Amino acid sequence: MYQQSYEHSLSFIDLSAVEVGKHLYWKLGDYSIHGQVFIVSWIVISVLLSISFTGTRKLERIPGKLQNFMEFILEFLQDIAKNQIGEHEYRIWVPYISTIFLFILGSNWAGALIPWKLIQLPEGELAAPTNDINTTVALSILTSLAYFYAGLSKNGLSYFIRYIEPTPVLLPINILEDFTKPLSLSFRLFGNILADELVVSVFTLLVPILIPLPVMILGLFASSIQALIFSTLSAAYIGEALEGHGEH
Repeated sequence: MYQQSYEHSLSFIDLSAVEVGKHLYWKLGDYSIHGQVFIVSWIVISVLLSISFTGTRKLERIPGKLQNFMEFILEFLQDIAKNQIGEHEYRIWVPYISTIFLFILGSNWAGALIPWKLIQLPEGELAAPTNDINTTVALSILTSLAYFYAGLSKNGLSYFIRYIEPTPVLLPINILEDFTKPLSLSFRLFGNILADELVVSVFTLLVPILIPLPVMILGLFASSIQALIFSTLSAAYIGEALEGHGEH
């Protein structure tokens, strides 16, 4: 009886020690840096900076194709912030909302378009940064800090009155809501991107010629929608925090 219990405990410990996938880590003192996320993130950032620099280097009164494209993107991102935050206060938040949208879109598309599996690493494999829960949690925490800053900078300590509106009975629920917002943002983005990459990988293994192509196109569309949802919700949370208490 004791032997069976002991063997069961050992098997449970062995099972709990199993890791799903391998990752490349770099040591920096006492800290471990996720190498795969770091590499692809900086590739995405470099591409975005290059496009931004090239598209805005020579601005003309009669814009060319690239300048037209850049102006369209800017107007689109401004509209996201304006619709959610309000016409009078949205301008200061356009850089943040734009950065969030473009980084997530670039990361999602990098995972969908580039065959990272062809690049050999000592451990693990390259993938979209948003395929890693640490990235999506970090982005959602940034949004949480942003809307707390927005509310406190405009309303001061009276911002916290919102926690007892419309009745103090809702205090625990209103506090819990501030924890569920970043959780829902991060897990929605992570889950959708991970599922998309898994589906494409499975189809590629089963039918490696024609079937993955429409799935990849659908993945690009879904990746764009996820970037739009994350940035729109971020702007909506900031807009909600900027409202004075009693204005709901």
